[in-house]
Amino acid sequence: MHTVVVGTSGVTASDVLAVARGGARIELSEDAVAALAAARGIVDALAAKPDPVYGVSTGFGALATRHISPELRAQLQRNIVRSHAAGMGPRVEREVVRALMFLRLKTVCSGHTGVRHEVAQTMADVLNAGITPVVHEYGSLGCSGDLAPLSHCALTLMGEGDAEGPDGTVRPAGELLAEHGITPVELREKEGLALLNGTDGMLGMLVMALADLDTLYKSADITAALTMEALLGTDKVLAPELHAIRPHPGQAASAANMAAVLKGSGLTGHHQDDAPRVQDAYSVRCAPQVAGAGRDTMAHAGLVAERELAAAVDNPVVLPDGRVESNGNFHGAPVAYVLDFLAVAVADLGSIAERRTDRLLDKNRSHGLPPFLADDAGVDSGLMIAQYTQAALVGELKRLAVPASADSIPSSAMQEDHVSMGWSAARKLRTAVDNLARVIAVELYAATRAIQLREGLTPAPASRAVIDAVRAAGVEGPGPDRHLAPDLAAADAFVRAGHLVAAAETVTGPLR
Repeated sequence: MHTVVVGTSGVTASDVLAVARGGARIELSEDAVAALAAARGIVDALAAKPDPVYGVSTGFGALATRHISPELRAQLQRNIVRSHAAGMGPRVEREVVRALMFLRLKTVCSGHTGVRHEVAQTMADVLNAGITPVVHEYGSLGCSGDLAPLSHCALTLMGEGDAEGPDGTVRPAGELLAEHGITPVELREKEGLALLNGTDGMLGMLVMALADLDTLYKSADITAALTMEALLGTDKVLAPELHAIRPHPGQAASAANMAAVLKGSGLTGHHQDDAPRVQDAYSVRCAPQVAGAGRDTMAHAGLVAERELAAAVDNPVVLPDGRVESNGNFHGAPVAYVLDFLAVAVADLGSIAERRTDRLLDKNRSHGLPPFLADDAGVDSGLMIAQYTQAALVGELKRLAVPASADSIPSSAMQEDHVSMGWSAARKLRTAVDNLARVIAVELYAATRAIQLREGLTPAPASRAVIDAVRAAGVEGPGPDRHLAPDLAAADAFVRAGHLVAAAETVTGPLR
């Protein structure tokens, strides 16, 4: 099994994916163990002094003015975890919780939190055992970290609350720890607070969304190319010299992908009448510009994620010179903004894909294709309602594009009077990414059927490879009306698993 070693300098996106989705094992590096010990020594020294230090010998948030005596500090740390584990609603996905815990461990190992080595090791042990704390949908405002989600994770480390075992059964966390020989932690000064104070949930979801969107944007380039081919469009608009004079890198990449898919096509540039089109509709002609803008948005979001993956987010933090200082680094604004920005790009990509699908089905705009791609129009409805479903998904994408990060709600008796709502931005982006896959699947279904209905014209080799692969995956081709939902589900699975990209790349080579 793959092993991820956590040191003091952060982790990579591939590390997050390996742990969250691949079940990779975790080890702590020697430098992390040394940094943990050094930072803990600073916290212990401060705890022994009479002067109050936030998070070490005081209350939290609006209650930070109370100095806590030494005999109550362990109780203070337990209490903050128990009281903050206040999430509600359905459970979030296992991969999100694993990413959440792993990224908190990343910060703990930075040497800036003051957490003891045994606490960090217990976090790694829980992940390695396949134990997943029960974390709920609601409870984070994305400021002071993803407090409630992280608190539910910390509760498991204490042997309290519920968790899911490696067999998928939810049981008391204490029982699961005992079965795997893991001793519950007894939290000391600052440790409860340090386990809760980070942007880890929203960051983990950003990393996973970027990985999924990398596949979906390539998939959208492929389906756009298939639709251009099915509509007998012109691929001259994909010429690299046209995109070089507007040098957005994402646009050039999308155009290059479409051109690679269409290479050798016998359909592009053909017309069914004596009045050849000089220009295709925007949804076809401007596909690289729209998808390219989304790609450039992803590049910016990836840069933000990279910086956050290298960050140590806690409050207060332990500095190398021995100071323990309060700060605002836990505010989720940098991550929340790009999560919202990605949702906008996803909505627009879904919107342009739906417009292409509608064009394929409309006999007045499809350049000779049968109405709704039906076998016997009137008797058969063809893909009429498949487009309805796609339109409903796009409507939802537009609602999900409304930014969460613009909607701060004050909390903690106005101490935390401006919050990021980054967790909410991440949750709605996950839904948007899921729906985008479905939208692309409908365009794939329509475009492949339309190409097959162009009798006497030969599609590009890459298009042929896609059609063969999607038919082998159980997605039926042209013919009389049948139950469409299974076909659409199979197309969705085909796209989501990356099989669409893989099929095209058997001819094109790696797409950009």
